Amino acid sequence: MAMKKFINDPSRLTEELLEGFALAHRDIVSVSPGRLVTRVQPKSPDKVALVTLGGAGHEPALSGFVGEGMLDISVVGDIFAAPGPPPVFEALKRADRPAGTLFVVLNHAGDVLSADMAMQMAEAEGLKVRKLLTHEDIAAGPDAPETDRRGLVGCIPLYKIAGAAAEAGRSLEEVHAIAERFNRNMATLAVAMKAATHPATGETLFALADDEMEIGMGQHGEAGTGPCKIRSADETAALMMERLLHAIGATKGDRLMVILNGAGATTLMELYIVLNGVKKYLDERGIEIVACRVGELLTVQEMAGFQMFAARMDDELLALWNAPCRTPSLTVA
Repeated sequence: MAMKKFINDPSRLTEELLEGFALAHRDIVSVSPGRLVTRVQPKSPDKVALVTLGGAGHEPALSGFVGEGMLDISVVGDIFAAPGPPPVFEALKRADRPAGTLFVVLNHAGDVLSADMAMQMAEAEGLKVRKLLTHEDIAAGPDAPETDRRGLVGCIPLYKIAGAAAEAGRSLEEVHAIAERFNRNMATLAVAMKAATHPATGETLFALADDEMEIGMGQHGEAGTGPCKIRSADETAALMMERLLHAIGATKGDRLMVILNGAGATTLMELYIVLNGVKKYLDERGIEIVACRVGELLTVQEMAGFQMFAARMDDELLALWNAPCRTPSLTVA
C-alpha cells in the first residue's frame, strides 16, 4: 500500500516540522541554527541546565518537553537519526553556565556516538557537563548489559524529575544523583501490532501478520521477543507488567509510576483499557500506582502499539514529578 502522509519535499521534513512546531509554541520554544530547540525564557545561570538529543519523527518527543521545569535545549536530527556532534557540542556550549549541565542521552548507537564525541569536545573546552545514559528497555532481558538495553519513553519522566530538581536550585551533582536514582529504578517494555512507514522513504519498518503482535519491539522497528498471537488487553497488561516488576524488583507495598505511551496509532480507548488491566494486576499484588500518565509522549509515526513504563517511587521523586512545569507537551500547574 502506498504511504499516505501530508508532507511536501521528503528532504525537508525535519526543517518544516520544526518550523511548524516553533510557530505553534512560540511562547515557549524557538528553533536556532543547527536544529536546536531552546527555551524562549532562559533559565537562570545559577540553575543546572538540561540538554538532550535525538532524531525527529517521534513527536512530541523529544523537543515537546523543552520549557520551564524540564529541558533547556533539544538537539534534533533527521527522521529516526541522531544529529551530528557539532550541533550537539553547540548546544552544550550554549547551555554552559556556572551551575553546569546535565546531558541526557538515550541508548541508541547514533545518539551515543554523537554524544560521546560532543562530550570530548566539551571537556576540551572546559565545560561543566555530566552525562546520563537512559537504558530502561528490558526486551533484551533485565540482566542484559546496559549497552544492549535501549532508551525508550523513560527519558520523559526523567526529564521531568531532573528538571524539577534543577529548577529548585539543586547542584549538578545532586541533580545527576536524583536522575540516576530514578534511572536505576525504571523499566520499559514495548508491544507492536502494526508497522509504521518511514516518512522520508515510504518504507515499512517491519512486518506483522494481521493476527500477530510482538512484545519487545524497539521504537525504530528493532526486533523484540518474536511475534505471537494477539492477546486481550488484560492478558497483555499482565504479561508485560510481570516482566517490568521483576526488572525493577517491585514487591508488595511498593509505590509505582506507570506510563502507557501510545506509539502513534493506538487509541486512547485501548490504552485506558490496558491501564485498567494493569491496576487489577497490581492490586492483586499489593502494589500502588501513585503517579500515572496515558497518552502519546514518544511515538513512531503510525505504528500501532504502546510502551509500558514502570518505576519505583519515593517521596522525593514523587514531589519532583508533581512540581510545576510548562512545555509544549506537558504542563503541571
